[in-house]
Amino acid sequence: MYEEPNEESADRPADPATRAKDKCDEFRMHAEFAAVFEAHRKFDAELKAGLDAEIARDVQRIVGRLEKIRPADTPLIPPEAAPDAEKVLKLPDTKNLSTGDYHIHRRPGEVMIFRWITGEQVDGFYERLQAHFDAALKHFREEERQSLGWKQDPATSKYLDALDAIEIKMPDRYLRDVIKKHSVFVLSTQSADELDILHLADVVMGVDAATIVGRKSAPPEDQPSESDRAWFFKLFSLRGIIEGEERMCFFTYLQKTDDTFGLEDD
Repeated sequence: MYEEPNEESADRPADPATRAKDKCDEFRMHAEFAAVFEAHRKFDAELKAGLDAEIARDVQRIVGRLEKIRPADTPLIPPEAAPDAEKVLKLPDTKNLSTGDYHIHRRPGEVMIFRWITGEQVDGFYERLQAHFDAALKHFREEERQSLGWKQDPATSKYLDALDAIEIKMPDRYLRDVIKKHSVFVLSTQSADELDILHLADVVMGVDAATIVGRKSAPPEDQPSESDRAWFFKLFSLRGIIEGEERMCFFTYLQKTDDTFGLEDD
């Protein structure tokens, strides 16, 4: 799904805690990816194409500004930028947009997907996020024990022990209590230079790629190449409290990695 980083394998000398942490970061990213995009397949969320271009570009501009002014060492949005974050999170109210669904704006070779969730939907998102993370970590622990457990060297033992000691609560990692207690806004991101659009569409969302990116930008049905399937991907997660209600906005930007775009999609 993603370009894999050049990580140390479990057989090479490396700090055990660092190796375990690297795997946790990988699992967290995949868990967020799944929890954000699985709602159509799991919970009947709709994919709604044709989001107004002005709304899409406005959110893109605001989120871009928030990312630039956000301090490098924290995802917390500075207080002076709170009105911009609040404006984005209020859009379901001000623009009559449904929550839970995927709102799509398309241009040739470029797609923006927006999803707002509120209240109990946020609770459900964190439950799914935790479940995906826990399942991936449990499976990886079992695999590593089976493949490396026979070794007696201290580095391997420390690595396996470090994996067993990991216990991460995703709401804490995503600053949920901080957001509630201090009424702050948080913006986090993840990206990939090459995302397999068929993985996102077929496996995670349970739709054909044309439903997401449009008929003319979708990979050909007959043996698509890697370049046909490759899209730049960036996911923004904006979180905060609006009038006592917890809200989240997921803004996804996708761009075809090659330079040959078709005409405007239907």
